[in-house]
Amino acid sequence: MADGPARVSADDGLARLRLIRSANIGPITYRQLLARFGTAQAAIEELPRLAARGGGRAPRLAEIAAIEAEVDAVRTLGARYLFCGTGLYPRLLNELEDAPPAIIVRGNLALLERPAVAIVGARNASAAACKFARELAQALGEAGMLVVSGLARGIDTAAHNGSLKTGTVGVIASGIDIAFPPENAGLQDAIAGEGVLIAEQPPGREPLARHFPRRNRIIAGMTAGTVVVEAAPRSGSLITARLANEAGREVMAVPGFPLDPRAQGCNGLIREGATLIQSAADVIEAIGPMGQGLARLAPTTAPVLREPAPVPVPVEADDEARRVVTGLLGTVGVAVDEIIRQSGVPAAIVQTILLELELAGRLERHAGGKVSRTG
Repeated sequence: MADGPARVSADDGLARLRLIRSANIGPITYRQLLARFGTAQAAIEELPRLAARGGGRAPRLAEIAAIEAEVDAVRTLGARYLFCGTGLYPRLLNELEDAPPAIIVRGNLALLERPAVAIVGARNASAAACKFARELAQALGEAGMLVVSGLARGIDTAAHNGSLKTGTVGVIASGIDIAFPPENAGLQDAIAGEGVLIAEQPPGREPLARHFPRRNRIIAGMTAGTVVVEAAPRSGSLITARLANEAGREVMAVPGFPLDPRAQGCNGLIREGATLIQSAADVIEAIGPMGQGLARLAPTTAPVLREPAPVPVPVEADDEARRVVTGLLGTVGVAVDEIIRQSGVPAAIVQTILLELELAGRLERHAGGKVSRTG
């Protein structure tokens, strides 16, 4: 289960996975619990107390036997875990507030040290767009870039095929043992052998609709920029572009013929400020400062990441602070910063109250740092 330098012990790894696989504990809550209590086991022991203060019961913890079975399945598949903040976990992905607490990986993990760029686009892409994506990925790979995509039909497949020999990462929405779409099973195996295959879901998990935006955040989060090649309005590719923009990464788009519906998404991105891309040189220029910095700083050995900086343990929230913060929550998501501003309660106390409410099943977190009351 260890993932390289800054190793996670077997016992600590099992405790982390119990947290990750337990109800009401998402990526943000996971980070907060580890920052506050130091270890996953210590956090587990505090869950009943925190949930009670949030007005509910302690989250249902994943069974140890189920976690051990998952670990055995991962090992049997020739895969391994990378935990957020340790070992070879992708540096840029680690910067996201909602970074996956753990990812399951197969392949040549040394590739994760390279500067990376995402190429995504339409599943029903035109032949010309697929050719462009394949050649763009090949040129970027030859220039030393790692190409990341989502193993979908169309543009994703073309990008992987173009960069398979130079370095590619496939991020999937299912368990690492399930190929989706089925016709990409051979390509997925090839990526696991020559590149890197990444899954957030445990083995055996079929891809569900809600898993794809989570997959997209990994693609956007682990790369210096995202290139969109053909995309219809409201497509998954535009979600990836939005997530890249929210993470402070470069958003790039290939222009298309105005009357082609598959060009509307890219042309719209360019109109809104995305960088227009026509060649690999354009991509390298656009992400130059970030990409070159990563290449220059890449160590020859596996990088050692650190856990998110520990936050000071806040003083316990009193009933009045809980009343004020809870009263500002509605069924529509609101930014945490806005709750802090309107409540007048110190940020650390607000975060503690939100943590307690989430563990009690009374709070839901949304994209963009927003939260809402459940029910």
